[in-house]
Amino acid sequence: MLKKMMKAALISMAAAALIFCVIGVAFDLSHKGTFSLRNYQFTKMFIGAAVVGLGFSLPSLIYEKDSVPRPLQVIFHMGIGCAVLLVTGFTVGWIPVHAGIAPLVLTVAGEILAAFILWKGFAIHYRKEAEEINEQLRKREENL
Repeated sequence: MLKKMMKAALISMAAAALIFCVIGVAFDLSHKGTFSLRNYQFTKMFIGAAVVGLGFSLPSLIYEKDSVPRPLQVIFHMGIGCAVLLVTGFTVGWIPVHAGIAPLVLTVAGEILAAFILWKGFAIHYRKEAEEINEQLRKREENL
């Protein structure tokens, strides 16, 4: 279980760091090279990305519990992950609280939408991986 936890944490933290960097490049390009951060804001945001990675990866271990129905697993996993994302977003400045209600709501909605898109991508990946393993097991049984 510890090995699975560490693997999930590393994958999610790497994904969060990659997303953070891609968004940073997009902001730099949209500001025509003048995008800057002060007072350790980059460091705070990078640490925030790692926290968000952990916030999504550790609750994902709920999928190991077959006794919990799938919809509750998704609610547990994404509920905790999105809560960590939003709290971190407000804390490190990803959510523009001083820009008015529309940018705030759009940013929150965008972050939650992105989280669910990533969740779906990982779900498709792991489903495909399970199908491949099952196929290999079927072939192994046929050869016995």
